[in-house]
Amino acid sequence: MNLLKTGYTLGLVATVIASGCKQETSSTTGWAYNDPKNGGFEVVNYIEQETGPGLVLIEGGTITMGRTEQDITQEWDNIPRRVTLHSFYMDETEISNIQYLEYLYWLSRVYGTDYPEVYKKALPDTLVWRDRLAFNEPFVELYLRHPAYQDYPVVGVNWLQASDFCRWRTDRVNEQILIREGILRVNPAQVNEDNFNTDSYLANQYEGLVKSPLKDLSPNGDTRKVRMEDGILLPRYRLPTEAEWEYAAFALIGNTRFEAVNERKLYPWNGHVVRNSEEKYKGEMLANFKRGRGDNMGVAGKLNDNADIPAPVFSYLPNDYGLYNMAGNVSEWVMDVYRPLSHEDVNDFNSFRGNVFQTQVTDADGNIDEKDSLGRVKYREVTEAEASIRRNYKKADNIDFIDGDEPDVVKYDENGSMINNRARVYKGGSWKDRAYWMAPGTRRFLDEAQSTDYIGFRCAMIRVGSPTGLGKGDKISRAH
Repeated sequence: MNLLKTGYTLGLVATVIASGCKQETSSTTGWAYNDPKNGGFEVVNYIEQETGPGLVLIEGGTITMGRTEQDITQEWDNIPRRVTLHSFYMDETEISNIQYLEYLYWLSRVYGTDYPEVYKKALPDTLVWRDRLAFNEPFVELYLRHPAYQDYPVVGVNWLQASDFCRWRTDRVNEQILIREGILRVNPAQVNEDNFNTDSYLANQYEGLVKSPLKDLSPNGDTRKVRMEDGILLPRYRLPTEAEWEYAAFALIGNTRFEAVNERKLYPWNGHVVRNSEEKYKGEMLANFKRGRGDNMGVAGKLNDNADIPAPVFSYLPNDYGLYNMAGNVSEWVMDVYRPLSHEDVNDFNSFRGNVFQTQVTDADGNIDEKDSLGRVKYREVTEAEASIRRNYKKADNIDFIDGDEPDVVKYDENGSMINNRARVYKGGSWKDRAYWMAPGTRRFLDEAQSTDYIGFRCAMIRVGSPTGLGKGDKISRAH
């Protein structure tokens, strides 16, 4: 047993129990916490991070990323290298049509009258189904909106749209948490800039329909809003990084004894074949992919993967983290900007290329007092003057860092495909791909403003505090 982890866990449990029995005091000053009589410095009885809707905890660790298959494309852009990932959460499935339609409905309800362009900007491109030498018009009309496809992964969504969905989801989940905790009331009449936004709420730029605010323990306090220090609100939903996606896909947690990886995986499942070896399902495909030219799903009467286009998001067996379709079905957007040699440059902890550091827009006194027309706090890039005394970065845009340092430089790969700062990585195989692309180490890229009929996405979220937690399903409760 890991004594360090055991001691930490027992100590945390003891702290939680003790704080529930008596008023906790500072080990630095001896002053009592949460006492209005001496200033009211507040310390919450925090247990652990609540698991957001749709998410699965991915316990972090080390992995050798990169090529596990022969490099048939001869790109040499996924050389093996060891990295460590902080624990994070990832969606159990790809985002489905019904989930994206919920997003579109909200945009239409809140912004549709005065800002219809917001709704139009979010619409998936259903014309991605068209092919000059195939009859796919029914999918153009029906795939996104017909109830028969509501549990199928959304496609035709570009990287920018997927990122916007993640930001919207953050606000809706945090709003629901505040309603569940009795702090806000449901407000279905939100319109235009009068809508819940996490940043605006934390910056005191959004009031909402208050039901029961928290008690303010400061000497002159009465009530207050929720703060980040309360641990009630969740971190941001976002796209996973390339490293996170690949780590989650391999799911070595089910293939490891102590610290020994018993057998390196080629795909998200054990073994080196794409068929199920269990007696009950013997010979059936483990994912939705294209077996060969003209063979998308097998022969009638015994359809092998049972899907000629994307399959419902809960199809096939999940990997050892409980994630569905990390190989096949649809490829998935990740956050990273594509560079063939990123893996030689990026940090070996939480590897990522694509950072553009920003800060909130404030007035001369440092107060956040301005929102955009949609009710969101405004952000701007960090200036070089602000970063001049820093050692860890010198400018806001670090996409080209140690890669020429030329902003938005246009490059080309061996096949003549354009590589610039808008080229985003997508991972995994799809219903249109051969088995090679289902190996999680493979990587491709596409312009962030383009979409296809075979790329979808799923969201991720950082895990705060303990990498593993004390248990599952615990919810954060109000501490006041």
